[in-house]
Amino acid sequence: MPDAPQSRTPQDSSGRPFPVVPEGVGCADLVDAMGRVHGHRADLLPLTSPTPERPLFGPAATIAYLPFRDDFAEGNRLGFAGWFYRAVGEEPRGRVLVLSSGGYPDASHGGATKLSRLANHGLAGLLTDGRLRDLDELGASGLSVWCSGAATRWGGDTVAPYAADVPVQVGGVTVTPGDFVYADRSGAVVIPAVSLDRVLAEARQIRETDLGFLASIREEDPEALRRGEDSSTET
Repeated sequence: MPDAPQSRTPQDSSGRPFPVVPEGVGCADLVDAMGRVHGHRADLLPLTSPTPERPLFGPAATIAYLPFRDDFAEGNRLGFAGWFYRAVGEEPRGRVLVLSSGGYPDASHGGATKLSRLANHGLAGLLTDGRLRDLDELGASGLSVWCSGAATRWGGDTVAPYAADVPVQVGGVTVTPGDFVYADRSGAVVIPAVSLDRVLAEARQIRETDLGFLASIREEDPEALRRGEDSSTET
């Protein structure tokens, strides 16, 4: 397995680093912030990771999986490698590869060998609502990897990649190329690039407000709350 890249900071086409998630902010804060900024569903339930202490964050590069067809000559000829390079383009560093399950969330969508391309080209990691093989090896690669669970059987006769750099559905959420994806132990969230700065600022404010509530809760009067003389700090 190749060494993990030294830097995974997402950059735009001018080489400028993208914003980072504020310290202390997690998935729940970002989901709450998305709810204030947008009205569509953006959150995924918790996924499995070989390194759950390693959050995932970066702009999405997408591959759409579909049930395997042996008569899809061009798509089958491209294989994972061809679709991968179409998805990540000429600026792969710091990106998050997003694979749709193609209707088979229990089928393997890849393993450590073919997914070693992510580390080779400096991607931040991978998110899929399908299963993956070789989770320990993927965790050792330095990538942040999140999936529906581990698999042992090869899944290429069940699902296969057939489109890249297109909107995909993952866990009931639409992910378009360039959306920012964040995942941690609590779950995952998809943030439109155009709203990223606003959502990050909102999430920071939510976290600071919650920290303020902690102090108020420590000092609250249980008896006054029981009698209804004081109002609760939360609804």
